[in-house]
Amino acid sequence: MTHHRTVSRRRFLRAASALGAAAVAGPTLVPRSALAAPGRPGANEQVIIGFIGTGGRSRQLMDHVPEGGRIVAISDCNVQRMTETLTQKKAEWKTYPYYEKMLDAEKLDAVVVGTPDHARTLPCIHACQAGLDVYAEKPLTLTISEGRTLVRHARKHKTVFQVGSQQRTMEMNRFACELVRSGGIGKIKAVQGVCYTGPRDYDGLPGQPVPEGDDWDRWQGPTAWRPFNHALQFGWMGWRDYSGGEMTNWGAHGVDQIQWALGMSETGPVELWPVTGGAHGKVRMRYANGVVVSYELEQGPQGGGIFTGEDCKIEINRNKFTTNPPDFVKDGPEPAEADKWEGAGWIARPHIQNWLDCIKTREKPNADVEIGHRSISVCHLANIVRMLGRRLHWNPDEERFVGDEEANTYLARPRRKEYELPAV
Repeated sequence: MTHHRTVSRRRFLRAASALGAAAVAGPTLVPRSALAAPGRPGANEQVIIGFIGTGGRSRQLMDHVPEGGRIVAISDCNVQRMTETLTQKKAEWKTYPYYEKMLDAEKLDAVVVGTPDHARTLPCIHACQAGLDVYAEKPLTLTISEGRTLVRHARKHKTVFQVGSQQRTMEMNRFACELVRSGGIGKIKAVQGVCYTGPRDYDGLPGQPVPEGDDWDRWQGPTAWRPFNHALQFGWMGWRDYSGGEMTNWGAHGVDQIQWALGMSETGPVELWPVTGGAHGKVRMRYANGVVVSYELEQGPQGGGIFTGEDCKIEINRNKFTTNPPDFVKDGPEPAEADKWEGAGWIARPHIQNWLDCIKTREKPNADVEIGHRSISVCHLANIVRMLGRRLHWNPDEERFVGDEEANTYLARPRRKEYELPAV
């Protein structure tokens, strides 16, 4: 496999534009996307987009790309899936079994990466290296180490990197999280989250014929090679090789809202411990300010959490919140703000619009890569403490466990040859 390591024309133009602006106007840097040129959008032009991954979520996102973006190409190691996507969307996009070839051949400004979790980090890094901006689905990574490496690449290449945590753009969620964070419900007495289930370990499955047009070896990417089985490829979210289970699926949303509401978007807990045993056990975490979050709810807000303050109790969920007492909030958002997020396909259009806007202004988007990394790191921590079954101390600044080298071995995983992460 050939990794995309070339300096793209767009990356060169980005640097050239900045240098030219500095020469003319002193220290002011003109953003790449503010100046029109072949293959590069001006302030009022469309952002040219390629999709990496054409599964169910990617197909939903394709429908939610606003007019400010234009899809021209898609890539998937499953050729049949790409063909089905073109038929379903009635599109004539170019197709590439290897995303590296798409990055080289197409004059893209940005990519949307909607692969399974285990295969997401590497194409995101290659897109950053190619000078492209990135929208990556959640959960952002498979391991904490992957996430820090990805953030460093994104910062090095000045990538506008939006993570698909669309609740960061929902007005109802923004208002509710700000209410908690600013002390609007009083001092926090308790925080509860859902006890999201974890993944299962591979324990052997019978080999099956690989479907025609399905590059099974490439689909497995950096993970250990397994014989093909339909339950692995199409039930990947349930297997530890490829995902963190619901803890990193819905947990990526719910934990993210808890991080946001507590003002911890760019850090994490300092201590965590199991309450009950097993891969799906209940977990508690303590932050440096003393707040304890209990991931113990059997039923509850999948996309948020329950916050008990001295003055009010608030439940934050996707695109909504409720308070006790019910009339506690006097100046909340208008109901129409929630209406724009209702409909089929887990609406993401305004979140993608925020990304497109930031591509042109070069500002950080609502769910910047650091935020996405930190939120999913908490989910990874929950799965690690479940595996080890003991109290752990975490240093969120160094992103390492304190005094527990066994626990630190779970921060990264071995990667197959040719799928290693490039150094920053």
